[in-house]
Amino acid sequence: MRQTRSWWGKHGHLVVFLTPALLIYGMFMAYPLLSSLTYSVYEWDGYVRKGFTGLQNFATVLGSWPYNERFWGAMSHNAYFFVLTFAIQTTLGLFVAVLLAKKWRGFAFFQAAYFLPHTLSLVVVGFLWRMMLNPTWGAVPQAMRRTGLGDAVQPWLGQADTAMTAIILVNAWAWLGFPILVFLAAVQAIPKEFHEAAIVDGASPWQDFRFVTFPLLLPSIAMVTILTFIWDFNAFELVFVMQGASGAPGYATDLLATLFYRTAFGDPTTGGEPGQIGIAAAIGVLMLIVIGIVSAFGVRFTSRSQTEY
Repeated sequence: MRQTRSWWGKHGHLVVFLTPALLIYGMFMAYPLLSSLTYSVYEWDGYVRKGFTGLQNFATVLGSWPYNERFWGAMSHNAYFFVLTFAIQTTLGLFVAVLLAKKWRGFAFFQAAYFLPHTLSLVVVGFLWRMMLNPTWGAVPQAMRRTGLGDAVQPWLGQADTAMTAIILVNAWAWLGFPILVFLAAVQAIPKEFHEAAIVDGASPWQDFRFVTFPLLLPSIAMVTILTFIWDFNAFELVFVMQGASGAPGYATDLLATLFYRTAFGDPTTGGEPGQIGIAAAIGVLMLIVIGIVSAFGVRFTSRSQTEY
């Protein structure tokens, strides 16, 4: 009895605080994940589970038309989504973070201004930008017309060759505050003695950044890369709000998450049959495998590139 009371006295508060979080995580994360793994190896008649099929659903997704064409097309769109988002967030985010680290006048205002879009829901962001990009009455086309750039106005979200890029730019705008915050913290954590030693040795500002600041930021850049990859390969809300389930003409903005949704619940633009739960679950499992493998390599690289000073 004393041992029981002693254990509860030492660890009871952990149980009280962790149990609600574990229950919520189990209900909304772990259980759906395990369910999708189970659903992917069964045949389905609408929403009714039938017999065990093994890996047949995966073979259908990867090798049977039109599922294989849609899957690899969505995969390429996700890769483009990640590469362009990462390029914008890393270059512009790092540049802004280095400037903010100088703590010039207005530092607090600009720091809050850059991070503010990150606090907004992607549903709100997508809805607002969809209205702002409307080629007829949107704020962006109207501003371009007033500044003499009316000839460049296009239905960006309605064209197959511009829709994905437009969504990626909106996504980068919404998430830019996060890498800025991470890079700013990393820059400010670098000891001033390193920069002073570089200046004494005759290094220019660019050389100081290239050989002192940048190498010490590699762990932070790697972390942002991993998180950006996970977010971008799970992207759904922004595309769904701005384009709908099927996206631009020819599925030009189709991502793995929207393909999963359309396969499970039907394609409203083509009258596709809903209830292909097994195939949709197989797509979800393949997403999990891709994200898991890349994240594992990223975490391994990050752990090796840790810098101590």
